[in-house]
Amino acid sequence: MVCETINHMVSVSDLLPVEAIRLDVAAEDWRAAIGAAGELLVATGSSTDAYTAEMIRTVVDGGPYIVVAPGFAFAHARPSPAVLRTGMSWVRLARPVEFGHETNDPVDLVVALAATDASAHTEAMASLARLLADPDTGRALRAAPTPAAVHALLAGERPPPPREPGPAAGTAGATGPAGEAAPAAGPAVHKILTVCGNGLGTSLFLKNTLEQVLDRWGWSRYVTVEATDTISAKGKASEAVAILTSREIAKALGDVGVPVKVVDDFTSTAEADQVLRDTYDV
Repeated sequence: MVCETINHMVSVSDLLPVEAIRLDVAAEDWRAAIGAAGELLVATGSSTDAYTAEMIRTVVDGGPYIVVAPGFAFAHARPSPAVLRTGMSWVRLARPVEFGHETNDPVDLVVALAATDASAHTEAMASLARLLADPDTGRALRAAPTPAAVHALLAGERPPPPREPGPAAGTAGATGPAGEAAPAAGPAVHKILTVCGNGLGTSLFLKNTLEQVLDRWGWSRYVTVEATDTISAKGKASEAVAILTSREIAKALGDVGVPVKVVDDFTSTAEADQVLRDTYDV
């Protein structure tokens, strides 16, 4: 096994080489789509075929919660011996496929993550969430003609301006609850848990989206967001004011003694804004 130690801030482009990007891939169903992303992880030395099977098993066991935004699936599994080093792959499908998600199907983009632990890729996930939430960058990524063009955008190249100016999709309504006081700090700040099956993939997308909204509200010093897995969330629920997660994970959690709120688009600051307003009744 290849060991790694990452002491510097890791970006999406660091983890996702051009060789791990494929466009207009033919896939007959969601299993084949994840399989194509897994093949790229194997080809670039991030994982073995066993990890691809583990990513597919994650969906079989937990449902399509990895479809974190309309048309976008974030395939991953827990760190395991099948992961050789932290890395990512990017597959844009020639034709969208159904994952069985109630609101975000069909999927035309599958990004896969193989992680050696739960921390090395955190900043990369934050960056990817911001890129996909930005309407101009999201549009440019989906229209990019070559893997090199995708990689350049992920590395920070500015996308071309939109043809017609308009309100930024996914960001409207996230300017903060004007006139509302922040929650009382008390002896400890409030905590919100974002939850997924493994605690290192989709929950990080939602965590970073929530943190963007809290920053805009000026509430970041009063409310912290922690990404965790389903099992740990049950033990930590008493520490939180609310749990935010997917529909599938919410069903798996059941009654944990605090409000469990469903978020459909983990990259939408507008939806995160609304859920936070509902949580704090502002």
